[in-house]
Amino acid sequence: MTRQILVPVDGSPKSLEGLEYAVTTYSEAEITVLSVMTPHDAWNDGDGSPAQDQFESWYTDARDETDDVLDDARELASSHGTEITTAVDTGEPWRAIVDYAEGNDIDHIIMGSHGRDDESPLPLGSVAETVMRRSPVLVSVVR
Repeated sequence: MTRQILVPVDGSPKSLEGLEYAVTTYSEAEITVLSVMTPHDAWNDGDGSPAQDQFESWYTDARDETDDVLDDARELASSHGTEITTAVDTGEPWRAIVDYAEGNDIDHIIMGSHGRDDESPLPLGSVAETVMRRSPVLVSVVR
């Protein structure tokens, strides 16, 4: 049975280091790269719900950025002779990662220690820490 590995990426250097570790260490595994679009940046119309046109604009921009991130992931994996599968979700990153692992027979999650905010003095970012606490499978954090 082939090992199923999930690698969440957001385009940050640490997330791509996590992917590089996965493709060089587990080249025979089935590796899925997940990118989560987070609608925190979608403005709202004052009543707490996103205005439709603003949300659609956010979604278009976020999807374009996500497609670029996944293209970079495919290129990195290809440079190491590894094929990957990609997936996209929308929501809170830690929850999407854990839910994906639970729903797709993932054996192992490999992720970077920090996402886009790599300036933190803390050893783990909030997403990595929460995934470690809530994941039903082994989590390796690349620092």
